[in-house]
Amino acid sequence: MKKVKKIDIHVHSVFEKWNFLEQNSNWTTPAELKVKYEELGIEKGVQLPLNSPEGRFQIISNQESYKLAKEYPNQYDWFCNPDPREGNNTPNYDLSQFLKFYKSMGAKGVGEVTVNLPFDDPYMENLFKHCEAEDMPLLFHMGIKNRTYGIVDEIGMPKLEGALKKFPKLQFIAHSTQFWSQISGDVDTTTYLRYLTGSVSPGGVIIRLLDTYPNLMLDVSAGSGGNAIMRDRDFGYWFLEQYQDRIYFGTDICAPKNEMRLSHYLDEAMEQGNISYIAYEKICRENAMKLLKREIKL
Repeated sequence: MKKVKKIDIHVHSVFEKWNFLEQNSNWTTPAELKVKYEELGIEKGVQLPLNSPEGRFQIISNQESYKLAKEYPNQYDWFCNPDPREGNNTPNYDLSQFLKFYKSMGAKGVGEVTVNLPFDDPYMENLFKHCEAEDMPLLFHMGIKNRTYGIVDEIGMPKLEGALKKFPKLQFIAHSTQFWSQISGDVDTTTYLRYLTGSVSPGGVIIRLLDTYPNLMLDVSAGSGGNAIMRDRDFGYWFLEQYQDRIYFGTDICAPKNEMRLSHYLDEAMEQGNISYIAYEKICRENAMKLLKREIKL
């Protein structure tokens, strides 16, 4: 079977790097990303702004992300990323006005949301409400208060579950170590911040949430998502097959030095018959194309 050209749901690029960090560790330029994509068999990626101060060291704005997609249309689509504290910094601000504008400029979703507030915080629920109303899927990083960036939850992900239940028409695309470690039933507060190895134990929260809430989708980018899939091969093959309609391939390439093993792993899994070609095609390309090519109501 022929390898497909992949669509990357998760990438961060800038036109120009700032030199207060080592140049090989801070984002990619379009030229650098093109080299990485050729190595990995990727056609194009979804540029994700990092518009909140929790995100990292160099803000990536909505405007810069739009300009990247406009200047390099064969390499990038883009999501927008309004911070829920924008406007007049109240939890009932009409964020739809931002979303409508960004949609008119070609944005296909929202993310990567890195705000370090709980899922049930009024500011976050206001963002979710407007994303749901505007049919804008939301890609988030899950974090811990004052320790990592990302929307705050705890072991067992009760706050994410509450959001999935409260906003059933909003597609939540999940990402981060804190999220992906909970694919295994034996994770606890001492281990869920790590890239775990070895067999995946039954009873993982992720499985239960997937089976209960159809609006939960998965971003398998970075070491977090990739590791969750690759750490236990038999389980990983089953998981990819079982949830093939819910998974978006991604890289989360943040710098030229990043190594991304999942692309070749998926190719090999398909070639060796460990996952079906249909599942491979959906995960690597078709699920993302369905999201990016959908008709968006302005």
